[in-house]
Amino acid sequence: MRDDVLDLRPLRTSAAYRDLWAGSAVGGLGFQVATVAVLLQVWELTHSPVWTGAIGLATAVPLLALGLVGGHLADVHDRRTIMRLASAGQVISAMGLAAQALAGNRSVWVLLGLVSLGAACNALGSPARRTVPPRLLPADQVAAGLALQNLAFQVAMLVGPALAGLVVARWDLAAAYGVQVAAAVVALLGLVRLPPLPPVRTPALAPASDGGPAPAPAPVPVQVPDGGPAADHGRPVRRRAAAGGWSIVWKRRTLRGSFATDVAATVLAMPVSLFPLVNEIRFDGDPRTLGLFLSAVAVGGIGAGLLSGAVTRAPRSGALQLAAAATWGLALAGFGLAGPLWLALACLAVAGAADTVSVVTRGALVQLETPDEFRGRVSSVEHVVGVAGPEVGNFRGGVLASLTSAPVALVAGGLAASAVVGLVAWRNAPLRRYRTPAATTATARVVPAETT
Repeated sequence: MRDDVLDLRPLRTSAAYRDLWAGSAVGGLGFQVATVAVLLQVWELTHSPVWTGAIGLATAVPLLALGLVGGHLADVHDRRTIMRLASAGQVISAMGLAAQALAGNRSVWVLLGLVSLGAACNALGSPARRTVPPRLLPADQVAAGLALQNLAFQVAMLVGPALAGLVVARWDLAAAYGVQVAAAVVALLGLVRLPPLPPVRTPALAPASDGGPAPAPAPVPVQVPDGGPAADHGRPVRRRAAAGGWSIVWKRRTLRGSFATDVAATVLAMPVSLFPLVNEIRFDGDPRTLGLFLSAVAVGGIGAGLLSGAVTRAPRSGALQLAAAATWGLALAGFGLAGPLWLALACLAVAGAADTVSVVTRGALVQLETPDEFRGRVSSVEHVVGVAGPEVGNFRGGVLASLTSAPVALVAGGLAASAVVGLVAWRNAPLRRYRTPAATTATARVVPAETT
C-alpha cells in the first residue's frame, strides 16, 4: 500500500533536486497570485473583457515565439546558467509589476509588457528546466520527480488564487505583486546547489524497434559528492547547430505517439472555455459554481498526485499515458451529460486526476526516451504543445458550442479525443509496449566533464 502513495524518493536522493523542487513550488505559488492580480488590475483599468482576454495573448505570444529558441539554447549551453538567467529575468519582471502598482500606473500597455517579459523569461528557461530531473535522479525516479513537480503545480493552482484574493482584499495589488517578488527570489535561490549541466553527446539517434529507450553511451564520469546516480551520461556536446526538436520527435515512434496523444486530448476535449456557458445553462450562472468547476479539476489532480506512487513505479508507462488520456476524454463527455452538480464535479475531478497521470507519464517518457543532447529541443516542443494545445482546444470548444450547444461540444469533443487516443494505441505498438528503464546501480551521481 505504501508504494501507492506519493513517491518521495527524489527528495531524499538528491539535495539539488530537492532545492529545485522547493524553489519551483514557491515560485509557482507566486505566479498564481500574480496571475489573479494582473487580471484584477486589467479589469480595473479597462472594464473590458477584450483586454482581460489580451492577457492570454501577452503570455502566449512570447511563449510560442521563444519556446523553441529556449530549447536550442538548452542543447548548446550549460542549462544551469540558462535557468539562472531566466529566473533572474522573472525576478526583474515581478519587481516591475510591483513598482508599477506602487506608482499607480494607469497604462494597460505597461502592465501587459511586464507580463510578456515574464512569459519570455519562462519560455527561454522552461526547456532547460524540464531536462534537469534525468540528470539529477536515477531513471526509475524520474517519473516520481515529475509527479512531485506536478503536485506542486496543482496545489499552487488551488491555493494561489485564494491567497491572492485575501492579500488584495487585506492590502492592495502592490502587496500581491510583492508576494510574487519574494516567491521569484526563492525560486532563484533554489538553483544555487545545482551542479553544472552542460548537454552531453550520445550516439546517433535511431528508432528503437521495441519502443524501449536507446542504448546508453559510455559515460565520461566526474564524481560529485552529493546526490544519487544520474539517469544518462555521455561526452560533453559540441556547440553546433543540429536537428530541430520536431524532426527528433518524428524519428522516434514513442515520442511521436506520446505527443499525438497529448494533442488529441487537449485540442479535441479542452473544456475551460465552456465552463461559463455550462454554468449559465444548468446552474443559473452562480459564480461560486463556476469556481467549483475549476477547483474540482485541481482537487482531482492533487488527489492523483498524492497517490502517484502507483503511477511512477508502473513499468508500462506508455500504456498508462494512453489509458489516462482516454479517461480524460470520457470524463469530460460525462461532464457534458451530467445534470446534478455533484455528478458534474465528480466528472471534472476524474478528468483532473487523469490529466495528472497523463502529464507525469508523458513527461517521464519524453525525458527518458530523448538522448541528452536533444533534450532541450524536444522539451521545447513539449512546452509549445503544452501551451498551444489547450488554447486551441478552448477556441475549438467555443466555436463548436456557438454552432451547437455546450453539452454537444463537450460530449463530441470528449468522445473524439478518446477515439483518437484509441487509434494511437492501436497503431503505435512501441508506445503501447514502452517500459520505464530500470534503476542504475551506481552509488554516486555522475555528471559529464565540464567543457572549457
